[in-house]
Amino acid sequence: MLPLSLLQAAQGEEMLVELKNGDTYNGVLVNCDTWMNVNLKNIICTSKDGDRFWKLTECYIRGNTIKYIGIPDKVLDQVNEEDLSKRDRNALRGRGRGGRGGMGSRGEGRGRGGRDGGRGGRTGGRDGGRGGGRDGGRGGRGAHRGGRGQHAQ
Repeated sequence: MLPLSLLQAAQGEEMLVELKNGDTYNGVLVNCDTWMNVNLKNIICTSKDGDRFWKLTECYIRGNTIKYIGIPDKVLDQVNEEDLSKRDRNALRGRGRGGRGGMGSRGEGRGRGGRDGGRGGRTGGRDGGRGGGRDGGRGGRGAHRGGRGQHAQ
């Protein structure tokens, strides 16, 4: 689970945000973006000494000033359950026949080629095409004569 997805799941929940300068903000998460900039509402701000308090209706906190974010355990549990159910659903995929075939799966004139390399059919090589024949062609990966394959001579 990524921190950003966790923050997005916590929208509408009460949380604690501690800044690098020591100030803390307790409020309800309204929004967060990809840089972890955070919008909070109904905030109680506490100075780093803990001797001064402010009540704010809303505030914006830039992501690179944040040192720590405290998220309620119920949100963490909820996100973990969602991750597990996603994994279970995805585990059923990819079974059975078909899928990405081996060397013979692409038709003539398409694909990346195999031993003979290149894109396209067998027209590449010396005649200026992009694929084919035994010499790898222009940009081909063939393993024979001039190609970029592992068995090039």
